[in-house]
Amino acid sequence: MLTRVSLIVAAAVALGFPQSAAAELKRIESKSEFVQIVQGKTLSRPLVRLAVDQNGGITGRGVTWDVTGSWSWQDGFFCRDLTWGGDDLGYDCQEVRANDSEVRFTSDQGAGDTADFRLR
Repeated sequence: MLTRVSLIVAAAVALGFPQSAAAELKRIESKSEFVQIVQGKTLSRPLVRLAVDQNGGITGRGVTWDVTGSWSWQDGFFCRDLTWGGDDLGYDCQEVRANDSEVRFTSDQGAGDTADFRLR
């Protein structure tokens, strides 16, 4: 039998990482296509809200700390440099996949961890 904590964790994972749309995500290959998708929208996931502007800025909050950074588009990848709560998260170029309501970033040029965000 699952404990209450296990059920809460399972529900949080299911809500935070929608799987049904994953197969529908299209690879984003250009800066203009990326900007069209994120312009004027908030990228959200549990406890995280970010804005990515067309001029290369990233702002928002992660849990209770500010997130700031910059980004550029290089060789088909979203390359970002982030600071979260004063901690340098470093530079990474990420593969981007998206549809009308969701965007997925995969670190290390598509070979690493993924982070799914809803577009609002």
